[in-house]
Amino acid sequence: MASFKCRVLLAHCHSTPSLWEGSERMDLIELKIRSVLQLTLLKKCCSPIEKSMAEGTYAILPSLPAVGGNEGVCQVMEVGDKVKTLKVGDWVIPRDAGLGTWRTAAVLKAEDLVPLPKDIPLLSAATLGVNPCTAFRMLLDFEELKPGDTVIQNAANSGVGQAVIQIAAAKGIHTINVIRDRPDLQQLSDRLKTLGATHVFTEETLRRPEMKELFKSCPRPKLALNGVGGKSATELLRHLQSEGTMVTYGGMAKLPVTVPVSALIFKDVKIRGFWVTQWKRDNRHDEDSLRNMLDELCILIRAGKLSIPACTEVELSDFQKALENAMKPYMSKQVFMFM
Repeated sequence: MASFKCRVLLAHCHSTPSLWEGSERMDLIELKIRSVLQLTLLKKCCSPIEKSMAEGTYAILPSLPAVGGNEGVCQVMEVGDKVKTLKVGDWVIPRDAGLGTWRTAAVLKAEDLVPLPKDIPLLSAATLGVNPCTAFRMLLDFEELKPGDTVIQNAANSGVGQAVIQIAAAKGIHTINVIRDRPDLQQLSDRLKTLGATHVFTEETLRRPEMKELFKSCPRPKLALNGVGGKSATELLRHLQSEGTMVTYGGMAKLPVTVPVSALIFKDVKIRGFWVTQWKRDNRHDEDSLRNMLDELCILIRAGKLSIPACTEVELSDFQKALENAMKPYMSKQVFMFM
């Protein structure tokens, strides 16, 4: 096959990307020499990260013009003869951020992709590489958690938050989950408890003196997971046990994390940060670390213990709607684009 056409969402400048009809042409012999493969993009995800990258405010920015999109699942359609790790029909996801998944097809290097089993739901495969991996690593890498221990988190209804709830529940770890007050508060609380949340509170409730009663029957958290920042992060620290750890992985409030002096002096808490993209880059040559994590997450998916958030699907041509949905306040749904 000498060439093929694909639809692409291409950003020419740091603003909302525009839809265009382009083509990628690569001779099959060149395919073999360069050890690359042709893919069809099956499902593409849309999240606030993608919007930040398009606007030029994220930590990593691809060279312009650039195809948008970090997440998605692809199916291998053709491989070069030097490709030994993948075969036609395999499902794959990006190994790193910035690969550009907002397109219908692509020609990519095999080393930039990670294979996934095809016996998990397609939408689970499309979202596996970021939120579940973030949740898994934070629960594993910062504190030695045992069954019966407690984790506290804000942004509990986010993609990461829902993954934390489910992975923790599967390991017998209790979760205290903090969400913003909203019109459908009870409905959301019930849904998170169905996923395995031990306790669900609003940020306002977390500030009340009555919270002390909770810790008469529940151990104080060893680990706090902060995806918001601002006062919400400070409240997590107030409830953390001595020598516990707060890990910040997001800043949805766009406010700095303020650490009380008393938490550092009298409780000796540890303040850490986590970015799954950096973890993948640091472990790029340790294939087993990534593979073992994905395998364990797939086991949970097959067992019905790890599901994706409720989702909204829109056509690729209606990408503006996808971006708007991803940025809505109180949004608990994952947004997908399809061909």
